[in-house]
Amino acid sequence: MLIPFDDYPVHQTALPLAHAGDGHPDQYDRFWFNGYDENMYFAVALGLYPNRGIIDAAFSVVHDGVQRSVFASGRIPLDRTQTRIGPISIEIVEPMRVARIVVTAPEHGLVADLTATARTSAYEEPRQTRHAGTVMVMDVTRATQLVTWSGTVSSGGTDIPIGVPTYGTKDRSWGIRGVGDPAPAAPRNVPPQLCFFWAPLNFPDQCLHYLRFEDARGVPWSETAAVLPVLGDEAPIFGAETGIRRLDGVHHEIRWAPGLRRSEGATIRLGAGETVELEPIRTFRMKGVGYLHPTWGHGKWHGELAVGGEAHKTADLDVLAFDTVHVQQVMRATWGDRTGLGVLEQVVIGPYAPGGFTELLDGAAPRTAPS
Repeated sequence: MLIPFDDYPVHQTALPLAHAGDGHPDQYDRFWFNGYDENMYFAVALGLYPNRGIIDAAFSVVHDGVQRSVFASGRIPLDRTQTRIGPISIEIVEPMRVARIVVTAPEHGLVADLTATARTSAYEEPRQTRHAGTVMVMDVTRATQLVTWSGTVSSGGTDIPIGVPTYGTKDRSWGIRGVGDPAPAAPRNVPPQLCFFWAPLNFPDQCLHYLRFEDARGVPWSETAAVLPVLGDEAPIFGAETGIRRLDGVHHEIRWAPGLRRSEGATIRLGAGETVELEPIRTFRMKGVGYLHPTWGHGKWHGELAVGGEAHKTADLDVLAFDTVHVQQVMRATWGDRTGLGVLEQVVIGPYAPGGFTELLDGAAPRTAPS
């Protein structure tokens, strides 16, 4: 089946572009953005699931102690350049440089018209491939880019200032990842386990990006760290001359909040005594844009068009539950003489020895005072 984009010379196989991958039901293609300053956080996600025939999106804001979200889901458009569903749209104004997000959901307390402008070039993370026995559960490429924001956003009838600078991240990922309702299969003999840390950090003269997937023992199975230069006016946005510098031997230490699976702070160790210290300002639950959401999880069919919303006091979300354990924390960052702002994403499900976790969702033990 042909779509308008087939008129461009971008094919990678003999198939038309509407035919994704090898037909795997968990094939996805997603936009993710966040934006934050000292006083607020917002995120938007829009995903297409071509082999399920579904598109969905969500927009969520944390401000003044409330996390508010709007969700939309429906049938995938035949023209894949139409990246909108219900009240949420993402427009690629200039590829890899400028994007616009529009949200018109006053009935759910959310209205926004926001423009993301690239602060760094896009960084292609190492391909992330994982099997559970013979079943492929992840095969993903992700491009991560630091951005700045301008525009307007309103949550619960309150206009939230978008100051200068308001930092954020653009994340474009695609491939295979667990979405929608799982296909019938024999139950797994091994309990689920996932450990993921992701930290794009803004500093005045350059940015730092850190990623690590770990197994239950804390051994990494995918990891990367890189320094991303802040773009000049004529700097290339992609290609071999972006100036991105990869770092080796980087690791982290999380100071876990007692009784929970989120941090009270963290240290990223760059080697040779060089560290980045992270101090949390606020926490965003990723369920606000569909991750692990019991109703609005990614790739689920709700009908030709469905729109919904919800609002929670953030204090009520500080619990150990499957739908609240995946978080991003806005972090003040200190790197030597540099001070900056970024996020640390965390999701730890199942056993994880470095955190002292042994069950599916047990919390961190209380810290003992030094004797």
